[in-house]
Amino acid sequence: MLRQICELIPTHEVAKLARETGVEDQARTFTAWDHVVAMLHAQLSHARSLNEVCDALKLQRTALAAIRGARPPARNTLSHANRERDAALAERLFWAMLEHLQSTFPRFGRAAGKRKLGWRFRRAIHVVDSTTIQLVANCLDWAKHRRRKAAAKCHLRLDLGSFLPSFALVEAAGPHDNAYARELCAGLHEGEIALFDKAYVDFAHLHHLTQRGIWWVSRAKEDLSYRVTRRLPASSDPRILADKVIVPTGARSAAGYPGVLRRVCARLEVDGEEREMVFLTNNLAWAASSVVDLYGCRWAIETFFKELKQTVQLVDFLGHNANAVKWQVWTALLVHLLLRFLAWQSQWAHSFSRLVAYVRAALWLVRELYELLRRCGTAGGHFHWLGSPEQSWLPGFGPPAVGQQPCSA
Repeated sequence: MLRQICELIPTHEVAKLARETGVEDQARTFTAWDHVVAMLHAQLSHARSLNEVCDALKLQRTALAAIRGARPPARNTLSHANRERDAALAERLFWAMLEHLQSTFPRFGRAAGKRKLGWRFRRAIHVVDSTTIQLVANCLDWAKHRRRKAAAKCHLRLDLGSFLPSFALVEAAGPHDNAYARELCAGLHEGEIALFDKAYVDFAHLHHLTQRGIWWVSRAKEDLSYRVTRRLPASSDPRILADKVIVPTGARSAAGYPGVLRRVCARLEVDGEEREMVFLTNNLAWAASSVVDLYGCRWAIETFFKELKQTVQLVDFLGHNANAVKWQVWTALLVHLLLRFLAWQSQWAHSFSRLVAYVRAALWLVRELYELLRRCGTAGGHFHWLGSPEQSWLPGFGPPAVGQQPCSA
């Protein structure tokens, strides 16, 4: 099973990237392919330490050799490789695999993109956000975050159409999120839509997006100073409280964004409670309800982060320096991508978390991968159980005949 997953990667892709990133010059007996296979196994098996990875691979030395001649590493060898070999190899491998799968299988990811309002707009919608990865403070000086904590952050731009990443950064958690806003949005094209939280609000960057013809929706900060220039017609949607065209009046915001903005105030239900929320956008033509619903699409990235953290190994790290952490985060994203592809190609009918657990349990089985996935479970279909009215009656009883009154106790 592990061999079939690893062989989704084209034969010479890792060797080519190793030459381009200089990793090949650092490899002697432990090749770049050996390194990638070891890290993929660490993610798929949820290994918590270097010894756990190395011991498992040594016990399966014969089966491992069938994966294009991969060899098990020693503990110090794997630790040194994670520390010294450029993590750009793992990063570029992830993007190369994403491009390979989408170009070879154009329908991969399309079905996931039909998500409510995002499909109705008929244009690319990108969601920008970050997730914090907690680390061990006393071992990771490079990732100091607050007083007694250490953390890294994965900044991500998620394509809502495919529910797959289109850009990602793995950095220390110290710098503010808006420091990476320009880099995350650099690949957007005219006419596309960007959704992000108020942590990414930088008015100079927002003005730059407007000049590029990119529509955006975000939350407004509480201390935003502004002047109302026009009040738009009231919306029939009861959620909308106010819809105004404004001009920022704060020193920094006015200098960064010299144009007009749209401010939509709405009352929404969040976690069972009604809350008043304020949104900003540069589009004056959309309905106010569409602005609110568009921002609601932003929660898709929270679902993506939840799925990622619950299925791959981003809790116990195999190294403490920045390069080792990046190796593990990028291989986690790669494993998530490969498993998403397996779920799509095998028409997996169960939850994604069950797929991960199933593959982990069958990692060293000698079975045909897709046949095993298709035959998982005791019933076919998508498991939406529908009952009939007759099933509510106790055994020996039945519904009353036509014109007959049901008996009462």
